[in-house]
Amino acid sequence: MKREIEKIISRVQKPARYTGGELNEVIKDKAKVDLRYAFCFPDTYEIGMSHLGMKILYSLINAREDAWCERVFAPAEDMEEQMRKNGIPLFALESGDYIKDFDAIGFTLQYELCYTNVLNMLDLAGLPVLSKDRTELTPIVMAGGACACNPEPIADFIDIFQLGDGEEMMNDVLDLLKECKAKGESKQDFLKKAAQIQGIYVPSLYKVSYNDDGTIKSVIPEGDAPEKVTKRIISDLDSVFYPDKFVVPFIDIVHDRTVTEIFRGCIRGCRFCQACFLNRPIREKSPDVINEDCKKICESSGYDEISLCSLSSSDYTKLPELLTKLLSWTTEEKINVALPSLRVDNFPQELIEKLNEVRRSGLTFAPEAGTQRLRDVINKNVTEEEVIETSKKAFKGGWTGVKLYFMSGLPTETKDDIKGIADLAQKVVDEYYKNPDKPKGKSVNVSVSVSSFVPKPFTPFQWEAQDTPEMLKEKQEFLKECVTTRKVSLHFHKIPISFLEGVFARGDRKLNEVILKAWQKGCKFDSWDDQLKIETWLETFKECGVDPAFYASRKRDFSEVLPWDHLDYGIRREFLQNENKKAYAGETTVHCREKCSACGAAKLNGGKCHAMRQD
Repeated sequence: MKREIEKIISRVQKPARYTGGELNEVIKDKAKVDLRYAFCFPDTYEIGMSHLGMKILYSLINAREDAWCERVFAPAEDMEEQMRKNGIPLFALESGDYIKDFDAIGFTLQYELCYTNVLNMLDLAGLPVLSKDRTELTPIVMAGGACACNPEPIADFIDIFQLGDGEEMMNDVLDLLKECKAKGESKQDFLKKAAQIQGIYVPSLYKVSYNDDGTIKSVIPEGDAPEKVTKRIISDLDSVFYPDKFVVPFIDIVHDRTVTEIFRGCIRGCRFCQACFLNRPIREKSPDVINEDCKKICESSGYDEISLCSLSSSDYTKLPELLTKLLSWTTEEKINVALPSLRVDNFPQELIEKLNEVRRSGLTFAPEAGTQRLRDVINKNVTEEEVIETSKKAFKGGWTGVKLYFMSGLPTETKDDIKGIADLAQKVVDEYYKNPDKPKGKSVNVSVSVSSFVPKPFTPFQWEAQDTPEMLKEKQEFLKECVTTRKVSLHFHKIPISFLEGVFARGDRKLNEVILKAWQKGCKFDSWDDQLKIETWLETFKECGVDPAFYASRKRDFSEVLPWDHLDYGIRREFLQNENKKAYAGETTVHCREKCSACGAAKLNGGKCHAMRQD
């Protein structure tokens, strides 16, 4: 670490966020590598260190002899103040070197409200925030992650976007950058060649024109850039690179445990869920590979908890076999196995018995809507009876608390649907007290978390209007009135945060100016309740002549050109439109293992989808 950095570390809270030196970090001789890569997470250390994608790509890049990947996180306010006061640019944890001198800077975009942090980190690094002002080949600034599916609101700041799975795509990009660097080629030469790699979107090579009403008229590629950019996928999860060790933090982080993917994609097709559609087709990892991954990471890192990561853990076809393998050694080693994202309609007694063999983690289920009518609209395919029966099984298995996730502001929602949230939570409470074997002296707690629905790209609801902040506030107050017991605790997401998320999620390039000016006025860490400056944002929208309601609260026609229509995530537009129409008709679509709905994503995997495997 540089001496100037050492001098300021003692002046900030949680200095371990900035020191590096943790177990399993990768240190290389920078004189012996051709490429230096700064992996930037646009939030604090505690959040970024919990992200599985960062763990995978950090190890993948460092597995190359010619490259060194180092970690970079957004400094907290106290650290940023010291850095700016003392003229210290943004630096990487492993070496302490300033990232402005690296060959590539990569951001992972997991939520829309990190955009101002991206600009702030570039500025802290001593780099121009606008792509056009960074004229040299290096550092190339790239971004990937869930929000890359609609990169238009920050297209002016990023050189290239990576769409889809990054493991193979990252190596292709680094190979090209190494080649262009060796040949002394220009940044423009690199961008034109990068645009030919599947999954790479170069926004500067596309010209956007608008209609008089503010909607998009066309998105036209320049030169040889493809008309549509198709996302990249990993076909075989058993053979793809996976780390055998994780960097172990010195301080508590949000999810401090071993995390192992069990499959990508989702069979369910909930109409609000972007992750479901972005990650199709479904691809599973075998129990033997998962088990070995877990063993290696636990041995190298000392973790005592394993989280099996997927969008719906109980939909993994070989879950009993996997748990048997894991429990054969984790029980003796006193290692907990956690199963997030469980389904209430797929929670067999066998699973409860398996989970009872280890430390009991909390149970979380997501009915999403309070009435069957609305659950049919969103294609949740979960009944009230299944919620109650699953709660009954959990309580008989010894659990005394259940978390339930719901959304407010869903299309066609009424007051009866809102009241249904309180009614369903009360029925779960009642089920606990019906259990004759409930623990003596212990009461039940049903924690109800209610988020505000945000329409997202590449979902059947991408054309829908988001409820206005006033409408959402009214619904929250009504739900509070409907809950009449202290056994049910209510938690709401902040409405202004959901509103801004809705603006950026479906925004276009006109928002680049807004984001730039809002950041210049001090906006950053916008997803943090105590940091969001909503009045500053609203003021900035007005100054830029941009109506945020145009993006958040406006229903789109099926014929409208959407800002992301030139990007292909495999899902047919006709399929999404049909699902939208079925929502308004109250019709459900069965999950992928019952019948293929021809969403189109299997074309990205040679026509194969593991949802239909029979082995």
